[in-house]
Amino acid sequence: MMAIERVAIVGLGLIGSSIARAIAERLPQVTVTGHDASADVRALAGELGLCDRIADDAAAAVVDADLVILAVPVGRMADAAAAIAPGLKADAIISDVGSSKAGVAKALATALPGHAVIPAHPVAGTENSGPAAGFATLFEGRWCIVTPDVGASQDAVATVTSFWQALGARVETMDAAHHDMVLAVTSHLPHLIAYTIVGTASELEEVTESEVIKYSAGGFRDFTRIAASDPVMWRDVFLANKDAVLATLQRFNEDLTALQQAIRRGDADKLEDWFTRTRAIRRSIIEQGQDDAAPDFGRRH
Repeated sequence: MMAIERVAIVGLGLIGSSIARAIAERLPQVTVTGHDASADVRALAGELGLCDRIADDAAAAVVDADLVILAVPVGRMADAAAAIAPGLKADAIISDVGSSKAGVAKALATALPGHAVIPAHPVAGTENSGPAAGFATLFEGRWCIVTPDVGASQDAVATVTSFWQALGARVETMDAAHHDMVLAVTSHLPHLIAYTIVGTASELEEVTESEVIKYSAGGFRDFTRIAASDPVMWRDVFLANKDAVLATLQRFNEDLTALQQAIRRGDADKLEDWFTRTRAIRRSIIEQGQDDAAPDFGRRH
């Protein structure tokens, strides 16, 4: 396993800035260089003191870095990889934080032949974005899924695994295609549904004379939180993982049709059985420590 002394973070939004903060808190001996394509983001990152150095050029940011993390939207991974290529040292490990993996792995391998590429996905985040939105504890107790290629260096895999564990994450290794199907169910489809419901509500605002927003209850309010996520990031996620998302969406549409029929037919047993099973899933998530059982999700009023 390689000793990590220098880390370069390309992309200083929510995840990238949180990585920088977590390194400062948990791995203070590690030097961090940051870069973002936006000059405004670079300036703000400098004001916030996120990194030891902020580079104006991507290739310059990764010079001498032992580990390079691409924290950019998945649609920009190929361009980001090409931009850093001239500055990489031969034994640098390149990873990422994208929430779709098969396409990203292919893009990085194509752009960076001969380099150790170990894709990863920290399953953590909020609806906020930008360098000011990050925080050091974002990854504590959360899963980070590492999706190395079959022929990947085991030392490089161990290094990336150890890195994320040091930031407080629990690490799982998974095949990239399987990861994409799992995340289509647990993350991508819920976001797509949230965007749809909130979009429909916005169209009904005029019809209901603004009462949708005025009387929004907890369920709708939670959908709006998800639907407030970074639009560029999620645009790229749906396009990058479209096969798994479309397959999952088809199954969802079938289940939704079955519930629609149960309501139309007055099938109380069907509805109660369905809601009982889904309630058990919520309890399982709490039991595994992935959410808070406090009333109203622990919100302060």
